[in-house]
Amino acid sequence: MGLRLKFNLVLVVVFLAGFAAAGFVSRQLLQQNAREEVIRDARLMLEAAIAVRTYTVDQVRPHLIKQLDEVFLPQTVPAYAATEAVSTLRKKYKEYSYKEATLNPTNPRNRTADWEADVVNQFRNDTNLKEIVAERQTASGRSLFIAHPINIGNPACLQCHSTPSAAPPSMLKVYGEANGFGWKHNETVGAQVVSVPMEVPLRNADRAFTTFMASLAAVFGVVFVVLNVMLSWLIVRPIRRMSEDANKISTGDFGVPEFTEKGKDEVAVLGSSFNRMRRSLEKAMQMIGAE
Repeated sequence: MGLRLKFNLVLVVVFLAGFAAAGFVSRQLLQQNAREEVIRDARLMLEAAIAVRTYTVDQVRPHLIKQLDEVFLPQTVPAYAATEAVSTLRKKYKEYSYKEATLNPTNPRNRTADWEADVVNQFRNDTNLKEIVAERQTASGRSLFIAHPINIGNPACLQCHSTPSAAPPSMLKVYGEANGFGWKHNETVGAQVVSVPMEVPLRNADRAFTTFMASLAAVFGVVFVVLNVMLSWLIVRPIRRMSEDANKISTGDFGVPEFTEKGKDEVAVLGSSFNRMRRSLEKAMQMIGAE
């Protein structure tokens, strides 16, 4: 097995080990960064919905509350206002979805799905729980969701949701008396849920991973070629020539030229030593021949 082959085998083994380690670590980091990016954007959308709810309760509803006896204005409902505002936002960010998932909603569109009901019940069972971030499998693939509880902290909300008799007649005409009642103060009745498919961020992470690994392989290829060229010119060729010259000298052929003694590296030192040995051997042969 030649020196070049041994060197290349060691280099390939080291590269494969480093390539595998770099691939594992970089993939984990890219996947984690993709997930954190999705959570950050989802949390921003959720905070926007919370801001709309607060604005509706504090600044919109007080000015329109007197009109509810004559005509029901859904714009005064925090859940409706937040849902509509985020729906406008979703025209640009279509991959995101927002829902005011409620166990017993007035508006049927807010009724919880099975998995959403489980999320709401987690908040109901643990009043200290303020946020849930999790993933679930859907028909279109993995989906990440972030949820915050909807608590009845403002007693004014009970005007429309305590009993049908206390609710505005205009609201009853729109939604009826069957749903959205029986709520209690400080009760968790639902959850604000933002869902995001993981397909797009994971695909972007995989694309970045593929690009990184391809770049790493390309760099190794260049380094591999450069090292082999340097190994050939600086080590293999001088040693091969030295070996051929030694073979000729061993048979008495002293016509081969001496090595050029340039540099101070190990090969140059070896060449200088070989030249001295050659001259000493030549003199010794001449002395033997003279006798």
